[in-house]
Amino acid sequence: MRLAPYLALQALIAIVFVLLLRQPQPEPPASLRLTAFDLRESGSERAVTLPHFTASRFAMHDPPVYTTRFSEPDDPRAWSVLLPRFTNGVEVAVNGVAILDSRRDPAANRPDRNTPEIAVIPASLLHKGDNVLSIRLFVWGPLTGYLDPVYLGPDEVLRRVYDKRIRRFITLPVVFSAWQAILAVILTIMWLMRRHERAYGVLAAAMAIGAVQAFLPTPMEPSAFSRLNATLIASAPIEGALFLTFAILFFEGTWPRYGWLIFAPGLLVVVVGLFGGQPLVRSMFVWVGVPTVGLCLSAMAIVVARAVLRRQDIASLMLGCAATIALTCWVSDILGVLQVIDNGRIFVSRLSYSALLVAIGAGLTWRFARALNEVDSFASNMVTLVREAEDKLKASFAREEQRARAAALALERTRLMRDLHDGLGGQLVSIVALSERDNAGAPIGEAARAALKDLRLVIDAMDDIGGDLMLALGSWRERATAQLRPHDMTLHWQTLTPQGLPVHPELRPWHVIQIVRLLDEALTNAIKHAGARRITVTIETLTDPAQGDYGCITIADDGNGFALAPDGAAAAGASSARGLRNMKSRAARCGATLELASDAGGTRVKLVLPRRFPDGDAAG
Repeated sequence: MRLAPYLALQALIAIVFVLLLRQPQPEPPASLRLTAFDLRESGSERAVTLPHFTASRFAMHDPPVYTTRFSEPDDPRAWSVLLPRFTNGVEVAVNGVAILDSRRDPAANRPDRNTPEIAVIPASLLHKGDNVLSIRLFVWGPLTGYLDPVYLGPDEVLRRVYDKRIRRFITLPVVFSAWQAILAVILTIMWLMRRHERAYGVLAAAMAIGAVQAFLPTPMEPSAFSRLNATLIASAPIEGALFLTFAILFFEGTWPRYGWLIFAPGLLVVVVGLFGGQPLVRSMFVWVGVPTVGLCLSAMAIVVARAVLRRQDIASLMLGCAATIALTCWVSDILGVLQVIDNGRIFVSRLSYSALLVAIGAGLTWRFARALNEVDSFASNMVTLVREAEDKLKASFAREEQRARAAALALERTRLMRDLHDGLGGQLVSIVALSERDNAGAPIGEAARAALKDLRLVIDAMDDIGGDLMLALGSWRERATAQLRPHDMTLHWQTLTPQGLPVHPELRPWHVIQIVRLLDEALTNAIKHAGARRITVTIETLTDPAQGDYGCITIADDGNGFALAPDGAAAAGASSARGLRNMKSRAARCGATLELASDAGGTRVKLVLPRRFPDGDAAG
């Protein structure tokens, strides 16, 4: 929006509200209106016509008295006296008996509340002929006293008008003030959750001050809280400065260097209210506080106008329109106080703050809704990005898994090739060498059987045993039984625990080959060197409370035994020394531990399996 259309819109809003303010307020029929009164003031008496202004004063003694006469009504219905508007307080008497004193109603003592008053005339006070109606007008403060035309008539007729005015000038402001208090609580919570947004805290403070002002009565007599009440009621300039501060922080984002000066008039009024008398604080409020409020509203309108031209958003435009409404109402009240226009002393500035509330609430709601839309959009984009990233990660994971599978397959092939080379390759070389020497018979046959055995071992190791080493040991048991049978040796198999050995998901074929070859080496040593008649294989699962379960395989024979070196190896020169070194090397490659014991009663080889088999060659 450009500047010219924006100013035209604000001018149109101001004109519309001026026309609305000029609309007449609810009034009873004109036939019930009393306008001709005699005024007795300062020792003199004269005839006046209501509405009427009287001089300002700060004392309630010797108030001006308005007197008129009326005849006893012929209507049997109850009659009342209605005072639509007055400032500051009234006492109504019929035939010298007071029937109404507004000073007893705290809500009626504040000029900004536009409170009407109504009183039923007791039938016992009326008599035939003329009756006297007198109104004492109490004025305290710098404003001139004011009395609107008085209505005298049936209570049910006047009561309807009275109720309409109460709803318009009492109930509606109370509703808006309650809304203001609720909004202050909400803004305080928002500020506590988002401390970096100071505008919310400032606006909450302004709302809280306004809500407190709306519910405070004007102190009539000195009391423990009369000074505080008067000070809080006169704190409107601080409220206006806080509204301006909110606009600056919310739309400009930066606080001007000398911005604190806008609080100086309000603080001056507060200091006077706390340490001065009520007449002084009322004068300070009228001559300092009220102009400060208008200055703050004007400055806020300028700040919001700049925001509208720069931001081009609904929130700024709504707040700008509300600032124009509040400023228009403030100008109308000032012109009414100065008696430039006749507005019946109806003050609407406090009620116009409701327009600011609506605009601020709508603006913050719009901003919140926009933030939610941005969050939803961001969340939607993030979901899309996360899905794309997830797809990329899945593809990358699949590629890495394929590479890992290929690397593992290559490693297994390398290990199997090494095992074939070390086992089957050596046996084939022996067969070739024996055949070239023309040594037919048993040596070549034994070498061929050893090669076939090694080939079967490699093939068996390639079976998927699911990490259960007991399956591989079952095949080894059959081969071992067949190997011992030609030597008249028996195999005794013992499983001391129900599950045998623990299941190792990480078990690989090359682990199985190393373990089975180690067992073959132990069995071969027993056959060749021990002279044993019985081989006992014990399988069990041992439990360590600190580290968990682990497997143990023991091969024991009843042979002659042999001497051991101090380090547990075979003694130097023993024929089994090389075989024992190979067994320990194979155990180390699997992360296992080999324990050897030998005496006259036989030899015992104990293989303690690891709790978790290594991925690589643990011998390194």
